[in-house]
Amino acid sequence: MIVPVQKDEELVRDFHTADNVTGALHLWWLGHSCFLIKWNGYGLIFDPYLSNSVTQKHSGTDEERPQLTERVVDPLLLSGLDAIVTCNTDPDHFDVETIFPLRTANPKVKLVLPSGNLGFAEKALGIAAPPFLPLDAGNYVECGPFQIHGIQAGGPDSEQTQNLGFIIVFGNFAIYHGADSQWHTSLVKEVRRWPINLAFLPISGGVGGENNDKNFNGFEAAALGKAVSASLVIPCHYDMFDYHNANTEEFVSCCDRLSQRYHILDPGQRLTMGPMNDPSAGKAPPSDVQKNDWGLGY
Repeated sequence: MIVPVQKDEELVRDFHTADNVTGALHLWWLGHSCFLIKWNGYGLIFDPYLSNSVTQKHSGTDEERPQLTERVVDPLLLSGLDAIVTCNTDPDHFDVETIFPLRTANPKVKLVLPSGNLGFAEKALGIAAPPFLPLDAGNYVECGPFQIHGIQAGGPDSEQTQNLGFIIVFGNFAIYHGADSQWHTSLVKEVRRWPINLAFLPISGGVGGENNDKNFNGFEAAALGKAVSASLVIPCHYDMFDYHNANTEEFVSCCDRLSQRYHILDPGQRLTMGPMNDPSAGKAPPSDVQKNDWGLGY
């Protein structure tokens, strides 16, 4: 089993002692598409999955999902959060066994979710639910210093209100989280409205099973990062379950070909960016024309 770089009390201590005043962005990958963000003392978590509920749910079935990575942090220990952001209601993105203890540790936390999932969330969480901030593509909500914009995630029209990507804007930073997204015709145009400093992109598409056409694959994640001029791309959606598990080789190879900056994090690992004084810092310079560019025009 993969052992996190730091976990539980050590990670929480790292989160709380990260500086609160310089304007630097601190982030931790907690596995799958779960990222922890801290900026100027404010905290946000994406797609919290900090249990083994998915593994337990599929135990004894033909589609078992043994967990590959140890839990990075007990959610009851993780205070200091202002927002929980969930892209859909799949249990590895909307984990009730994680959201309840996060609410206990953070009584004032708010839950941002696609508007089409509001009924599900109310039923799943009941009276213990945090206040909801429902969101549609093309709109935004505010939670503390975070301005959270809904981005189309692709997929069938019937699911458009139930699955979103997000742009989070705060200070001079703009982060794109495309946790369960796939390529669609308006995606690049939507995301390029902001100078993207950092993009969290899945790489599990095409591996097999239900993920076959639901997420970006490694090539698409690299190409999207380049197309939206992301200053840095961090991949996700791998090494959580021993079930159609992706690896980073295709993503890394394509980023190298496209001269797209990327960073591979280990579970529990921290990365710090900034502070950035130039709000256009995410606008990467155009790359030279490359041969065999797959028609991308770079």
